Amino acid sequence: MVLLACLISATNALIRYGFSGGSNAWLEIQWHLFAGMVMLGSAWTLARNGHVRVDVFYGRWQARTQAWVDLLGFIVFLMPVCLWLLIHTWPLFATAWSSGEISANAGGLPLWPAKLMLPLGFACLLLQGVAEIIKRIAWLRGEIEMDLHYEKPLQ
Repeated sequence: MVLLACLISATNALIRYGFSGGSNAWLEIQWHLFAGMVMLGSAWTLARNGHVRVDVFYGRWQARTQAWVDLLGFIVFLMPVCLWLLIHTWPLFATAWSSGEISANAGGLPLWPAKLMLPLGFACLLLQGVAEIIKRIAWLRGEIEMDLHYEKPLQ
């Protein structure tokens, strides 16, 4: 999606500034792709232990403490929030789908693909959260080996 968005952006700029042409649809497809990148990328990032944490303390803790913090955070925050957002974003998509909602911009695209990314992204994040909970429990019990190393982002 990143590569496609970059190619579309470059092509759109070339057509718009080089040939005085173009369409708002080119801009909107980039927004749709960006929605997919963010919403679908969140579960992928969680699977790779890449989400940013408030690491004032976290980075100093032992791996076992970090696993407990992750486990509690997934259960208390991630799961309820993802479930709530999944339940509340599905109607947004369903309404856009059933009504054939189209962007108000000239040359606008249907909005349902971008709105579909919301419940789909939260569903993927919810499922990945369940997988992470299972992995943390198994690691805490000594049943699996897991790299819990967290490297804070470079500032």
